[in-house]
Formats: sequence, C-alpha cells, structure tokens
Amino acid sequence: MENPRHWRIRKQRYALVGEVCPHCEVKIFPPRDVCPNCGGEAKTQFAFSGKGTVFSFTVMNDAPAGYEKNLPYAVALVKLEEGPIVTAQLTDLGDQPVEIGMPVEMVTRRIRDDGDEKGIIVYGYKFRPAFASQH
Repeated sequence: MENPRHWRIRKQRYALVGEVCPHCEVKIFPPRDVCPNCGGEAKTQFAFSGKGTVFSFTVMNDAPAGYEKNLPYAVALVKLEEGPIVTAQLTDLGDQPVEIGMPVEMVTRRIRDDGDEKGIIVYGYKFRPAFASQH
C-alpha cells in the first residue's frame, strides 16, 4: 500500500470512522461523498461503536498474496449496531466455532505486510468475540 493512501484511510482502519447522512440519517461505511440511500451529499463524520454481530462468514484455506501467514482464518460480514455491514477478518477465536449472530467487537490488529518490498506492516480493524474483552 502506498503511504499517501494509508494516511488517507487511517480513520477508517483504526477507529471505524464513517459518515452519517445529514438528510436521511443513514450511517455510511466506508465514507463516500454521496449517500447510497437518498443521493444527498454526505460529509459528516460518524464514529461507529465497533460492536456488531456475525451476519455471515467463511473460512479461508487459500489466501491472496500477503495473507498466507494467517491461514486458515475466518472472514465475516459483520452487521454493525448502527446498520452498515462490513467485511473483516475474525480474530481471537481460540477453539470457539464461529456462529451466525455471534456478538463481536472491533479491535485493531496486524492485517498483513508487504514482504520485503517496502517493509510496511499494515494494521487495521478485525473483529473478535465480544465476550473476549471481559477476561
């Protein structure tokens, strides 16, 4: 990933910051200039709670370049409490099986590195079972 792009999307990756449409109040993630619900301009930032539930998931046994070190891993569609559905890797599962409807919360974790190319380690959001924070 190029450094300018990394800095441009850091609020999304580290704090799950999206937008709220001032016209129809729909929460939007990732942020975009036009509300997908009403077509109005949407530039008001909104920080999501990071809490949600597993909407659907799959287990990756063959990964794209840069993600091989994590194999096998679960990728889920997470429905945030505020409405949007995001795609993210699940982490801190231990022996617990993933279930649809399982409560999860956002954490910042290492996503991948670019190998020996530039030495960049990319961090971003993943989701873990919500009860994991109670230990």
